[in-house]
Amino acid sequence: MTEHIDALLIAVAALWGASAGRVLPRAAYRFSVPSGEEWRTACPAGHPVDGWLGRARCGPCAGPPYGPGTAPVVVTALVCAALAAATGTRPELFVWLLLAPVGVLLAVVDFRVRRLPDPLTLPFAGAALALLGLAALAPEHAGEWTGALLGALALGAGYFVLFLLNPGGMGFGDVKLALGAGAVLGWYGWPTVMLGTLAGFVFGALYGGALVVARKAGRKTAIPFGPFLISGAFAGLLIGAYAA
Repeated sequence: MTEHIDALLIAVAALWGASAGRVLPRAAYRFSVPSGEEWRTACPAGHPVDGWLGRARCGPCAGPPYGPGTAPVVVTALVCAALAAATGTRPELFVWLLLAPVGVLLAVVDFRVRRLPDPLTLPFAGAALALLGLAALAPEHAGEWTGALLGALALGAGYFVLFLLNPGGMGFGDVKLALGAGAVLGWYGWPTVMLGTLAGFVFGALYGGALVVARKAGRKTAIPFGPFLISGAFAGLLIGAYAA
């Protein structure tokens, strides 16, 4: 019986992820502008774009799509399914499922234009702490809200120091994103914070090394670090949830 419940939970989480991923391309398109520029308000053909969530193509025209429509669906579905498999029926799963699509959106935007929008990073951190505070009130939760708060402060402070030491290699958007990443990792304790943080730097180093080997970048070439911060937090969260 338990196995059937777990399978159903994973399937529902995957369906939620696919549904959320389907409406991300419009937001990714609007947010994907260089730092200092206003968010996009028109489609590639010049028609006004209303709202932030929706299909990957402008309705009034047959112009080019806003971006790949399939990739966000698949990635968000897989992320949500993996979180459900690791977390089970514990109440914090609902927090992870609500935050996961935002994390995917942030990764997409940073990969495209090396920018982590404030309207996403700061609300992400606030929502993580608020939602985890609600999860802490529910029975059978496996984490601690104080750990989430301390994790957010610690990781945010750590990234702020890195930003001060090397502002050319670490953007301030990464510092703001670290607050949310620290909150979700801190929910399961300091080992999870350290594991998720280390994983992010390892993923980033592997990506940068691969670019150097492929001669698509030099040793001093700056790369968007947000996707690796997010993927590291995701890896740490999976292990933390599974071990809790």
